[in-house]
Amino acid sequence: MTDTLMLLATIGYSLAALAYLGLSALIVVSWRRRPQGRLLALATILSAAWGALSALTAWGELPPRLGLAAEVARNGAWLALLLYILHLRLPGTPLPPPLRFIRLFGGLLVGGLLLASVNPFVALLVQPAENMGLVLLTVMCLALVEQVFHSTRPQDRWAIKFLCLGLGGVFVYDFLLYANAALFHALDAQMWAARGYVAALVAPLIAISAARNPEWSAPVGLSRSMAFHTASLLAAGIYLLLIAGAGYYLRLFGGEWGDVVQTVFLFVAAMVLVLLMLSGTLRARLRVFLSKHFFSYHYDYREEWLNFTRTLTEGAPGERLCERAVEALAKLLESPGGALWMREGNAGYQRAAHWNWGDINGTEPAGSAFIQWLANKQWVVDLDEMKTRRDLYGDLEAPAWIREAEDTWLIVPLLLHDELLGFVVLKHSLAKIGFNWEVSDLIKVAARQAAAHLAQMRAANALIVARQFESFNRTTTFVIHDLKNLVAQLSLLLANAEKHKNNPEFQADMLGTVENAVARMNKVLAQLRRSGEEARTGSVAVADILNDAAASKQAFKLRPQLDLASAGMQVRADREQLTRAIGHLLQNALEATPPSGQVTLRAFEASGQAVIEITDTGYGMDNEFIRTRLFQPFDSTKGAGMGIGAYECRETIRALGGQLAVESAPGSGTRFRVCLPLINDSANVVKASA
Repeated sequence: MTDTLMLLATIGYSLAALAYLGLSALIVVSWRRRPQGRLLALATILSAAWGALSALTAWGELPPRLGLAAEVARNGAWLALLLYILHLRLPGTPLPPPLRFIRLFGGLLVGGLLLASVNPFVALLVQPAENMGLVLLTVMCLALVEQVFHSTRPQDRWAIKFLCLGLGGVFVYDFLLYANAALFHALDAQMWAARGYVAALVAPLIAISAARNPEWSAPVGLSRSMAFHTASLLAAGIYLLLIAGAGYYLRLFGGEWGDVVQTVFLFVAAMVLVLLMLSGTLRARLRVFLSKHFFSYHYDYREEWLNFTRTLTEGAPGERLCERAVEALAKLLESPGGALWMREGNAGYQRAAHWNWGDINGTEPAGSAFIQWLANKQWVVDLDEMKTRRDLYGDLEAPAWIREAEDTWLIVPLLLHDELLGFVVLKHSLAKIGFNWEVSDLIKVAARQAAAHLAQMRAANALIVARQFESFNRTTTFVIHDLKNLVAQLSLLLANAEKHKNNPEFQADMLGTVENAVARMNKVLAQLRRSGEEARTGSVAVADILNDAAASKQAFKLRPQLDLASAGMQVRADREQLTRAIGHLLQNALEATPPSGQVTLRAFEASGQAVIEITDTGYGMDNEFIRTRLFQPFDSTKGAGMGIGAYECRETIRALGGQLAVESAPGSGTRFRVCLPLINDSANVVKASA
């Protein structure tokens, strides 16, 4: 060490000694009757002694071992103070196991290092591991600083943050100093010389914290989050100690390749540490391990409920609520993904949303044995348990599409007043959580809360649609009135036109046009008048429906290609309503397809159902549009459109017990598929003709 560096180090450590000596005097005068005051005074006095001995060591008047002994004693005093602060925050309860481990192991480590610093024989034995011991001591001190900060309520941290910031800065600096020494088997002279200034700058921060919070206590207990952070920090410190030792011996015995091998090894070790810290599976398993072995209950219910409610209610009202409900339930069990099924009228339970699980899909009829069992039993179904405990589930089988999906674990019913609103399917937990009574109770309560939010969302959406239809119905009244007037005017024009016979050809065209207009308007009036009445259903041939729909679109230049079904294929429906629904889908296809394109209208039988497909080679739609806008009432991309055509088609088909599916992609055209139940007699006729 150069003379200049020696002088700078002496000044820095002297300033630290004076700063902590003054702080000690203030504390002794103000806090002499409080136990925490005595511990704080002891820590500051030992810090002042450490500063003075280190200054004499830098000046060359004392051997370094005395300064080391003072430093170990100083760290031991700060360790005791931090443990006492945590003890004050847990009145009437013992320290949790992680903190008891730090208290025991920290005391042994401080005692061993003190013995080594004053006994030459012991120092000779432990010298190779001395720097690693000092690193481990600073890691434990950092863990306690983190515990003190996180155990303080956010509104009370103004009083403790300066103590945590100051001590954290000192221990981080010591960690870097001794980790470097453990790697290179020698202290960095410049870092050691600057250390006194760092310690002196921290003293005012400790004084501010002491003045703001003389009791060092707060009504806060140790949470699982604190235990998790402490365990993580301790594990990281031990890992770094092992890596430091391995790196040192690689350099020592590596010969000419030692430096290169050590550098590569340290880089790989650092990358492994970062990957482990970012691993969701490892974090989940560590949380479960701490909950199982250090706490009477596996869950911190307050924390879990706060996180669940936050996930469920964040964002705009109603926005992505279905997906957030799945995410909130999955996070309770450390599950990496899930999907939600909700009842869609007569169409049964269909997938409404998913979170990190897009490849699971299926539909479950509302009257299936599985749905009835869920509604009656109200159990959370453990699919793993179902395979081994047939005594609990009897002859019940999960739907085939659930059994065939990969990594399925739990089926969670969403119940509201004993009504099965839907259910959630979850993947296996990353933390390998076992399904027991505590998990079952937690997920049941959370599922009911999620069901209440989903029911509220549906009620709000239904109210919005009802109000829109109410407005639409009022508008319809005016439309009917205007249509009546228009029909009367056109009828009068037709009567007067008989008098004009100078141009018979023109007159004939005019008469034909007016007659067609009157006929169309009367038809619209008849449909509007009948819209509130119950549909008149009966047996209808699918081929007739397709012919009527195609004939109604003759005004288009592009003509659809027909592939008609067998004459015996019949469904039960109101002929006019079903024709209007198919006609609307056909019109959309014709409007979206250029003149050079192709539109196909065909029907066939599959699995006891009549299938009607409308396929075009038009512009196509993306998945986001299909999911959020296509069937949304009063949402239209056409300038003059009302936006209820696709919605009306879907509701008409659902009312008949059928389903409407869409397959489309931008630039690749669209396929609408309508599936309707065949009448039993017609199904037999179709099979016989085949």
